Amino acid sequence: MAHDDSESDHHRHRDPETHHKRHRKRRTGEHGARETTSGSEGRPRRTGQRLSMNALAQLDEYNNGDYVPEPPRERERSRPKRERERPRRDEYEVVDVEYESPRRERHRRDDHGHSGGEYDTPRRERRRKEYREDESGYESREREERRRRRRHRNADVEDNEERPKEKERRQRKKDRRVVSGAIVEEGRAPELRGGAASKHSSYDSHDSIVREKEAAANGTPWYKSWTKYPMGNRKKKRWIIAGVALVVLIIIIVVAVVVSKKNSSNDTGSDKSNLDDVSENDIPQAARGTYLDPFTWYDTTDFNVTYTNETLGDLPIMGLYTDWDDSTSANDKVPALNEDWGKYSDRPARGVNLGGWLSLEPFITPSLFNYDSKLNIVDEYTLCQHLGPKTAASTLEKHYATFVTEQTFQEIQAAGLDHVRIPYSYWAVQTYDDDPYVFRISWRYLLRAIEWARKYGLRVNLDLHALPGSQNGWNHSGRLGLVNWLNGTDGDLNAQRSLDVHDRLSKFFAQDRYKNIITFYGLANEPRMVSLSAAAVTAWTTQAYNLVRKNGVAANVVFGDGFMGLANWQGKLTGMEGLVLDVHQYVIFNNDQIIYTHQKKVQYACDGWTQQTEQSMDTSTGFGPTMFAEWSQADTDCADYLTNVGWGNRWTGTYNSGNASTEALTPKCPTQDSTCTCDGANADPSTYSDTYKQFLKMFAEAQMVSFEKGWGWWYWTWDTESAPQWSYKQGLAAGILPAKAYDKDFNCDSDVPDFSDLSETF
Repeated sequence: MAHDDSESDHHRHRDPETHHKRHRKRRTGEHGARETTSGSEGRPRRTGQRLSMNALAQLDEYNNGDYVPEPPRERERSRPKRERERPRRDEYEVVDVEYESPRRERHRRDDHGHSGGEYDTPRRERRRKEYREDESGYESREREERRRRRRHRNADVEDNEERPKEKERRQRKKDRRVVSGAIVEEGRAPELRGGAASKHSSYDSHDSIVREKEAAANGTPWYKSWTKYPMGNRKKKRWIIAGVALVVLIIIIVVAVVVSKKNSSNDTGSDKSNLDDVSENDIPQAARGTYLDPFTWYDTTDFNVTYTNETLGDLPIMGLYTDWDDSTSANDKVPALNEDWGKYSDRPARGVNLGGWLSLEPFITPSLFNYDSKLNIVDEYTLCQHLGPKTAASTLEKHYATFVTEQTFQEIQAAGLDHVRIPYSYWAVQTYDDDPYVFRISWRYLLRAIEWARKYGLRVNLDLHALPGSQNGWNHSGRLGLVNWLNGTDGDLNAQRSLDVHDRLSKFFAQDRYKNIITFYGLANEPRMVSLSAAAVTAWTTQAYNLVRKNGVAANVVFGDGFMGLANWQGKLTGMEGLVLDVHQYVIFNNDQIIYTHQKKVQYACDGWTQQTEQSMDTSTGFGPTMFAEWSQADTDCADYLTNVGWGNRWTGTYNSGNASTEALTPKCPTQDSTCTCDGANADPSTYSDTYKQFLKMFAEAQMVSFEKGWGWWYWTWDTESAPQWSYKQGLAAGILPAKAYDKDFNCDSDVPDFSDLSETF
């Protein structure tokens, strides 16, 4: 229907000149009609027109009574047209319903006046009555004839007048209407005020007509034919997409929350039950969300969660209980904590490290460093930098809470060990500049570890494993790369910062509760003296020693040998009571020693290291008091990330350190050829042959015997994720370490077998 309207409009406007001529003609007729119909209704007015021969013949027939009036043809044609048009009016609405112009009101009255036909007016009715009353007379007939002619003329004039009026009304309605529903649905409606536009008005109007035609041809209702076409309204599409996306997002969030809660409930290392009797209101507003707020801690087991901001040495005591008990001994071979240990030269320490815990080391926990190599995440610095402060804090605290637990100390005691060395880093105390390290959280775990060690009678060796600027440039110092401690632009600044850290630490650990349990206080782990000034290192060591002694630390103070060679320490740092030299012995980090056969490794541990120990313990040939705080039974450097992330290993000749004096680009297993492999070295201990187990245990016990010639030993380390030959715990389980550290089967007093049935290449 609307399509037909479009076609009729096309025909009407096809010839503009014809349209204008017709319009002028209609306007002329309208003007004449007004002149003809003006005047009194009671008196017909003569027009001065002459009758044609046809008109006279018709008049004669009328006078004879044979004439039957014939309705005007124009009127018949116009009447149906108006009747066709009128129903169209019901299909439209006026947009502005509040405004009706006077002209529109007149047109409405005109429509009403012509709606019933030409014979409905009172005037015409009176004239018919007059004609009936006077129909017998000639004068009446003549008057009636004039009336008839006037009626014919008026009908033509009214018809001519009606046409432009009707068109004007239609045009005005068209200008002020809201288009019909069919046109809107087809998308051919113009955009109307108030948003009454087609939902396809932007680009789909032609397609809508085509679709309706196709539907009509197929006998399908038009509204069903739309379902096979995509939505045309871009806004609606956007809203639908946005709605779907929102629903998906909500689902993801809900699932994430549920999974997070489930994972949280499954965290075996997390226990906050002792917070049940504490209110969050007890935590001052300023302390909420800080490391002093126990409600933010991952685990509160065995922590005193009563809030306090008290400090000692400017370090918080939050988490500590006020009482302690030193009456426990690690085993019946050693005295209780509150009893004198005696001389370590007579009763050497037997201990283990908690490496990779508070100071990360990639080979111990490779899962924390399992990233794309392109990210270059190789140490704790780059890890924290990558994770960002919040994620780093949550990730590392979970590691702190789960990697070492109370059970760890219970098992260490059960293994016949009596000491534990706890490496930690300076960011437990302070961070500087743009350090990305997690500040202070490890501090409370260090304090809790000491209390657990106390519970099981284990004496503690405190080891500051990472100093400001890095004292060796190795990954376990926090940052792999340059040595910026006592070296480089900030070398002196970082040396002073390290003293400041020790000033605070020594004030804290000088309190009475630590006098019995902390028996060794370490100054700096493995300073790389081959890259530093020996004089600068010894001067700094002297300053640090005097500082901690001044602050009241009575424990033995430990300094590292710096890989200078034990004989080179003879006569240095003398006159310092309780100062102990720390030596770390490994054959696998030396290109000349890793090539030893299995037999040679055991012999070297028994003979070579025993000789070095005795030489160092003698002040005439060495420094004097000497301890061995790191060693391992591993006979290869095959463990993943042991030599740094991505650096390879010496055993297979893939160790690319970038330093010609230390790199190993050819295989360094005993055969020194392409048969060298790490497959057997990294295998599960349950697959070890009996001979290989015999070797590993003998190699470990030989080192124990040798190091016990000094002040004792601490195995590196208690546990690892995937390097069993570096884990005392896993070695015990595999039967490659003595069940009790003080009860060894091999004491270097018998011949060492040749292990001929063992492959030297793995």
